[in-house]
Amino acid sequence: MKNLTKVFNYVKSYKGYATLNIVFNILSAVFSIVSLGMVIPFLKLLFSPVTPLLEQPDNFFSMESLNYYISVIIHRYGQVNALIFICLFVVVLFFLKNFFRYMAMFYLAVVRNGVVKDLRNDLYLKVLILPLSYYSEQKKGDIIARMTTDVQEVEWSIMSSLEMLFRDPISIIMFLVVLIVMSPQLTIFVLVLLPLTGYLISKIGKSLKRSSDKVQKRSGVLLSIIEETISGLRIIKAFNAIDYSEEKFKQENHNYTKQMIKVYRKRDLANPLSEFIGALILVVIMWFGGKLVLGNNRSIEPSIFITYVVMFSQLIVPVKSIVTAFYNIQKGAASAERIRYVLDAEEVIEEKPDAIAMKEFSKEIVYNNVCFTYEKEEVLSNVQLTIKKGKTIALVGPSGGGKSTMVDLLPRFYDCTKGEIIIDGVPIKDLIISDLRGLMGIVTQESILFNDTVFNNIAFGLKDVKESDVIEAAKIANAHEFIVEMDKGYHTFIGDRGSKLSGGQRQRLSIARAILKNPPVLILDEATSSLDTESERLVQDALEKLMQNRTSVVIAHRLSTIQHADEIIVLQKGEIVERGKHAELLAMDGIYKKLCDMQSFD
Repeated sequence: MKNLTKVFNYVKSYKGYATLNIVFNILSAVFSIVSLGMVIPFLKLLFSPVTPLLEQPDNFFSMESLNYYISVIIHRYGQVNALIFICLFVVVLFFLKNFFRYMAMFYLAVVRNGVVKDLRNDLYLKVLILPLSYYSEQKKGDIIARMTTDVQEVEWSIMSSLEMLFRDPISIIMFLVVLIVMSPQLTIFVLVLLPLTGYLISKIGKSLKRSSDKVQKRSGVLLSIIEETISGLRIIKAFNAIDYSEEKFKQENHNYTKQMIKVYRKRDLANPLSEFIGALILVVIMWFGGKLVLGNNRSIEPSIFITYVVMFSQLIVPVKSIVTAFYNIQKGAASAERIRYVLDAEEVIEEKPDAIAMKEFSKEIVYNNVCFTYEKEEVLSNVQLTIKKGKTIALVGPSGGGKSTMVDLLPRFYDCTKGEIIIDGVPIKDLIISDLRGLMGIVTQESILFNDTVFNNIAFGLKDVKESDVIEAAKIANAHEFIVEMDKGYHTFIGDRGSKLSGGQRQRLSIARAILKNPPVLILDEATSSLDTESERLVQDALEKLMQNRTSVVIAHRLSTIQHADEIIVLQKGEIVERGKHAELLAMDGIYKKLCDMQSFD
C-alpha cells in the first residue's frame, strides 16, 4: 500500500483537475439516478389506471410533484403528447448524464497522463543523480525495465483505474443512499453479503500482485539479455555463440511467457467473478424482496420493489468496475514497488544545504590521507598528494592499483571512505557539486558520445554556444578536417555512441568537447591507450594543446606520453610506492623502470 500511496501522491499536483472530475462524476451519477428512477413512475402514470393529481404538492423535488406535472400534461394535451414529452425528457436526462461523464473523463485525462509524466521525470532525474556505485550493482536492462515497462504498467493498470476509482465510488454511494431510502430492510440484507465477496476478491488480488512482481522481474532479465546482446554482438558472432545466445533468450522468454499467462488468467477472472457474484446477490434480493412483497404484511410495494431491483442492477456495473480496478491496481502494485525501489535508492553523494560556491580554481588540490574501500576491499590507502595549479601529474602503475578510483574521487563520482580531498583550502564535500564538476573536464579511454550531431556532442552540457566556438575547439582538437568532409559537416548525426566514426575521431571529438568547456582542471583517463599509431599522434597533439596552461591529472598506459609530466605518481595496490620526474624514477630502478622496460621490449 505504501508503494501505491507514493504513486497517488503525484495526483496532488493536479488536484484542480481531480476536483473537476469528482464534481462532474457527481452530476453524472445524479442524472443517472434521476433518469432511471423517473422512467417507471412516468410509465405507471401513463398506462396504469391511476387517479391524476390536480393539486400541486408543497415539495417540488418529490415523486408526488412529478406525478402532478405529468397529470397536468395528460389533462391538457392528452396521453400521446404526454408520451412524446416524457421520451424527450428521458433523452435530455441521458444526454446530461453522458455529457457530465465525458467532462469528468476530459479532466481526468490530464491527471492520468500528468502523473505518469511526472513519474518518468523523477525516475530519470534519480537515474542522473544516483552514484556510479549504484549501477555497478544493478543490471542496466533491469533499470531500463523499471523506467519503461514498469512505468507503462503503472500507466495501464493503475492510472487507467483512476476513472473507476474517482467515478464509481460516488455512483455506489449515491445508489446505496437511494436504495436505503426505498427499503432499509432489503438494503441491510444486501450489505451483509458484500463483505464476504470482498474477502474472496482480495485473496485473489494478493495472489495476482505476487505473480505480477515475478513478471516484472522476468521482464527486467529479458531487457538485460537484449541490452547485453546488442552491446556484445561482435563477440557473440566472433565466438560462434549465436545458438547459445538464442537458446538462453528462448528459455528466459519461455519463463516470462508462462508467468504472463498466470497473470492474465488471474486478472481475467475479475470480470466473470464479479458478474457472477452480482447476479447471485441479485437473485438473493429477488428471493428475499419477493417474500416481502408476497408476505401477509406486504412490507414493500410491488412498484417500489421493481424500481429497487432496477436500481440495484445498475449498482452492479460500478461495483464490477471497482473489482476490475482493484485487480488492475494489484497487478500494477508490483511495478509501483519496483519503481519505488529506484526512487528511494540512497543518494550517497549528497550536497550539503549550505554548500559553498566555487567558480574558479586558483591554488592547489590536496589529497589528504585519502582511503577508499569498495565492498570491504581497500582500493586506496592513505594517499597523500598535492597538485599545484598549472602542473601536470601522471598516475601510472599496474592494473587494479587504484588509478581510476583516485581520479573518480575528485569530481565526487564516489566519496572518500576516510580522509578528504581539498581544493583551494575547501573540502570538496563542502562545495556545490555542480560547481565542483564545472571546474573539471574529463577525457576517458572510452569516448562517451551520444546519438546526436557533431555540433551537439562538442557543445554538450553548454547553452547558447556559437558555431564559431565549436569549430575553433574542433580545430584545436585536430577534428575539423574530418568533420567538414562528413555529409552535413557539424550537423551530421554520428550514430549510437559515435558508431559512424573511427576510434581516433571519437576521441578527438571528446577532446574538442573538453576544449570548448575550457576547464581549469583536466582529467585524462588513458585517453590514447586504445588508438593506432597515427590516431595516437593526432590525439596526443590535441591533448598537448588542451593541457596548455591547465592543471592536469593524467592516467597513462603508454608511459612515453607522460615523460614530461611535472610529477609521476606510481600506484600499486592502492598505495603510492614511487613519485618523482621521469629521470628520477628511472634512476630509482624500481616499479616505474620495470614498466618502462616492458613497454620498450614490446
